[in-house]
Amino acid sequence: MDGDELPGAQRRVWAAMPAGTRTALAGLSGADLRSLLLSVARDRTATVCPSEVVRRWHEDRFVRPARADPRVLAQVEARMWQLLPADVAGVELSPVVPAGTCSAVAPISQNRIVTTMRASEVLSDPTNALAVEAAVRRRRQSEVHLAAAHRVLRAQDFGSDTSAHFRLFALVSSARDTGSGETQARLLVRHLTYWRSVLAELAPTAAPRLHVTTFDDRVVRERLADTVRPALADHVVPLVDEPERSRGRGYYTGCALRITVLDGSLEIGDGGLTDWTARLSGDAKERCLVSCLATERLVDSISR
Repeated sequence: MDGDELPGAQRRVWAAMPAGTRTALAGLSGADLRSLLLSVARDRTATVCPSEVVRRWHEDRFVRPARADPRVLAQVEARMWQLLPADVAGVELSPVVPAGTCSAVAPISQNRIVTTMRASEVLSDPTNALAVEAAVRRRRQSEVHLAAAHRVLRAQDFGSDTSAHFRLFALVSSARDTGSGETQARLLVRHLTYWRSVLAELAPTAAPRLHVTTFDDRVVRERLADTVRPALADHVVPLVDEPERSRGRGYYTGCALRITVLDGSLEIGDGGLTDWTARLSGDAKERCLVSCLATERLVDSISR
């Protein structure tokens, strides 16, 4: 990126540095750059006093505790684990993942991610991390289904009334393409059936809905009509077509999902088909479906 293309704050900082600073830093090895940044962090934290910690605790949206009751969250998530099919493996993810875990496979700016000084980034989406784990496991398994519940942290500002961190319950499935959209249909039925069971049991009075959108994929559209919809017919949680949706195009491939409550007015989950495990494994025949639900939003909708 040229200097003229940098955001204003970055241009200002680089302009204040001695000539050649950016080139010198860019030329450092990863280990040397980490050592440099850690020494700077040590020097800066050496001057922090307790009152500054308390001030940051109040003012920094990254560190403020969530408003959710952890006892209620734990009960809801425990039931969600119980409702999972037995062949779905639970994964306890690390709080950090390799730097680039999101941006390497999806059109996500690294500015939205909290990057650390140790070539890692704070987990911002468990579906990306699970996709990496799924790609690894697919080397020795014919099909992989994974789940994780994790508190994530995102750098973008969602507004003064929202937290920078929140809990997500995520599913990721990866399998070999068998042709004619059959693999995608099978994975969609699996995920949608699970989310339908969660909503029917935990939020039956919150008017839950599942939404589906196809993105320029005729085969997936056909399998939705002749396979997915019949498998999900006649249930208290409806599957609603959302052809007008454009969000997620380019992020998801072929098909996107949404999970809502309160007659569609509150979105609590999202997902779709991706090419992540195909890119991570270097195998274009890999098919991957990801989906997740914000458990704090689910709890909030239940309490209304």
